[in-house]
Amino acid sequence: MSRIGRMPISIPAGVDVKIEAGNLVTVKGPKGTLTQQLHPAMTITQEGDVIHVTRPNDEKANRSLHGLTRTLLHNMIVGVTEGFKKELDVNGVGYRVAKEGNKLVMNLGFSHQVIMEEVPGITIEVPGPNKIIINGCDKQQVGQFAAEVREKRPPEPYKGKGIKYTDEVIRRKAGKTGAKK
Repeated sequence: MSRIGRMPISIPAGVDVKIEAGNLVTVKGPKGTLTQQLHPAMTITQEGDVIHVTRPNDEKANRSLHGLTRTLLHNMIVGVTEGFKKELDVNGVGYRVAKEGNKLVMNLGFSHQVIMEEVPGITIEVPGPNKIIINGCDKQQVGQFAAEVREKRPPEPYKGKGIKYTDEVIRRKAGKTGAKK
């Protein structure tokens, strides 16, 4: 059995989980509502405040879907209770970010400003000119938006200039040495 897939998911107080036909799961909580269509082969059962995910047989496809289905359900519950957060750092001389209304305005060394709009379900915070915090209840959406922001100026290996995740480590290169005489 899948070690992750067989673990029960506990539903915290204040969270409402609805499992409909065809494994359409709706989770409501203090941070919002998430709806996701999970694979119909998996069996999702709710007993009180605990959810169990079981698979019909031990075929390779079902084994791989077992842990995935349980993790997707767990991420939905964590998302509507605590939410997910990605932090990005902006490094470079003259590189800075600001928030104007619901737009993220970035000066990244281009001849123009790079402007990104907030996506519904995501909030952007800019506590300083070199820091971006992206919050939301959908883990996939938060990660995707953070990746799109980072894509505007990925970090380069020589000076480390660009946008990077706070916990990301950039492998640095030595660069050229001086001319030898």
